[in-house]
Amino acid sequence: MLNEHNKSDIENPCREFFRAIEGVLSWKWDSRFETALAEFSGDSIDKVRSILESNFSIVWNSSTVGKAPDSVRMINSHLGGLMSGQLLFTSDSEDAFIFCAWWPWGDGKTISIRVAPFYMEATDSERAELMKAFKCWFRI
Repeated sequence: MLNEHNKSDIENPCREFFRAIEGVLSWKWDSRFETALAEFSGDSIDKVRSILESNFSIVWNSSTVGKAPDSVRMINSHLGGLMSGQLLFTSDSEDAFIFCAWWPWGDGKTISIRVAPFYMEATDSERAELMKAFKCWFRI
């Protein structure tokens, strides 16, 4: 069951991240992965990466994600697994947190990032309610 503490573990980092990246990226909804999606060109890589590193406490790659907590491995599996060059950023908590998948395109010129909340113990109705709030926070 999602409690107020877990809700703040999601809402606060979402709002802080959105404020930090507002004006840098434009968001749309990715229904395939149920995430906020933004795409950007190589000239923004350093700026976006810096914002991500300031707002997410942990970065996983294809070599380290196997040692991640179950919740992170579940996300990795849902996203199809990290390949070389792809990253998975996560906020602190293991039960309720946000994540960001960093996916460079094959052309080497474009990167897409996908952001979403994760809540281990939420019911379907709680997930639906929080996803609706998440979309509002990202203005999508």
